Amino acid sequence: MLQWLQQDPWGFLHFMLYRAPAVLLALSLHELAHGYAAYRSGDTTAKDLGRLTLNPLAHLNLVGTISMFLMGIGWAKPVPVNPNNFKNPRLDDIKVSLAGVTTNFILFLLATFASILISRALYKPEALQYYGLDFFLNFQQNGFNIQLFPQNDEMLQVILKTPWLLHVQRFLFQLALVNIGMGLFNLLPIPPLDGFHVVNNVFFGGKIFMGGKFFQFAHIALLILLFSTDFVGSWVSKGIYAVQGAILPLLTRLLQAA
Repeated sequence: MLQWLQQDPWGFLHFMLYRAPAVLLALSLHELAHGYAAYRSGDTTAKDLGRLTLNPLAHLNLVGTISMFLMGIGWAKPVPVNPNNFKNPRLDDIKVSLAGVTTNFILFLLATFASILISRALYKPEALQYYGLDFFLNFQQNGFNIQLFPQNDEMLQVILKTPWLLHVQRFLFQLALVNIGMGLFNLLPIPPLDGFHVVNNVFFGGKIFMGGKFFQFAHIALLILLFSTDFVGSWVSKGIYAVQGAILPLLTRLLQAA
């Protein structure tokens, strides 16, 4: 990404016009979901601190946001939660932990559904018949990757029935990619991610207690792992391709049957 910015700044910025709103929406709704779930469970901490809002400025973490823009996986500023206020501490902590990723998965499904829905209006019938819908919508297909980058617009004109819809489709692609990536990343059972809280409550009864200093150390360790190796990114990428590869044909058949 950084090399792309240096070599083609206009193309990079054009690409970010589609990614930026998707990233901001994913991060804001993820944290809002945590705060709202905590509020419904009896903890008003997030509400009292003004975190029950869609305003991205209330939720953004600088490093996590940059990571989302450049790598497609990242995090926001955690919503403050006081488990002592929960009506059912163990169960409510699980609900709060899963609220963010559940929201991301719902956004992924909605974006995927919408991208399938507009495909017949976007692509020429002969292009759909020749290449098939999967070629245009599957994350691993060349057709998808060509559409993702605005510098390919001229090349794409020959297959487009309604060219202006490509802007909508490109945003939907980014929304789907960003949300499935964020959801799967946060499900990793590594502190301080949501997946750790779920594993701790489900398998250890919430007995693994880690203070603020440990979570800071774990956060730094995760950052080093994320930016110095491709271990986390490769596993998340495999998950993204597997989930989208399973969901896309199911939603396609659902729409065809409707």
